[in-house]
Amino acid sequence: MKMIESQGIQIATQAFGSPDNPSLILVMGATASMLGWPDTLCAALANRGFYVIRFDHRDTGQSTTVQPGAARYTVENMASDVVGIMDGYGLDSAHILGMSLGGYISQIVALTNPDRVRSLTLLASEPLGWDGPALPHISKEFLDHFGNLASLNWSRETEATEFLLTNERLSAGSGQNFNEAYMRSRIKQILARTSSPASMFNHATLDTRRDWTGRFRDITVPVLILHGADDPILPVENGEALAGGIAGSELIVLDGIGHELPLSRVETIADLITGGVPQYGRRRQSFWVPSKQPFAA
Repeated sequence: MKMIESQGIQIATQAFGSPDNPSLILVMGATASMLGWPDTLCAALANRGFYVIRFDHRDTGQSTTVQPGAARYTVENMASDVVGIMDGYGLDSAHILGMSLGGYISQIVALTNPDRVRSLTLLASEPLGWDGPALPHISKEFLDHFGNLASLNWSRETEATEFLLTNERLSAGSGQNFNEAYMRSRIKQILARTSSPASMFNHATLDTRRDWTGRFRDITVPVLILHGADDPILPVENGEALAGGIAGSELIVLDGIGHELPLSRVETIADLITGGVPQYGRRRQSFWVPSKQPFAA
């Protein structure tokens, strides 16, 4: 573990692999700490030749946390945290893998600091500043579940665990057996690593400071887009819209996967990410499903 100072706060980070290898920074989604990236995926990417860095967002894990409702930062501040991590590790540039909100943040980093981003992999993400026809978003079932937040007692570990476990179950796709034992173990770690688990939902109040309308189309770094066919949070049309707007990007739709990183597909996902980085250039295998026709730009 290594603590990095960013804009007056502390960001907890962890690295895997050799610092002599190309760096890959993992940017997780809303409400998620670094534990959203399975240890096995981090190790698999390190074994494939990356220096992998994951971190706790603000208000998660061991990074600086404020009380629920007290957050005053923006999505741009979270993008600056990623750059701060590069500085803290002495990196001139890095590959970036972002999931969900992490993909949104990563697009901002690529636009504001293009010389420091070697490539982007956007997993289960939506376009930054989408200006086309409305895209589908979070399912009604998930929204109904989130309606229980107001009455949730976070001091009761069993109650908090069941709420977060339901989050994971609702995020899962149709092609995997839901690994409840692993999820319960991870949730126990999540709750143990923060003094205020409710603060993770400060991310639900985040907004942007700048007008990013249509800006995802201006991204010039190499982009690989991975999206689960069964994603209930950001349905696959969001990945298609990204691919339709970013020149030269590649979209791979993952059959049976939702808004998740299932352990059973870690090696497949690591292969796809590795193959998506230009200097590795590995050919695609038969474990991916071709996308539908992308949206027009």
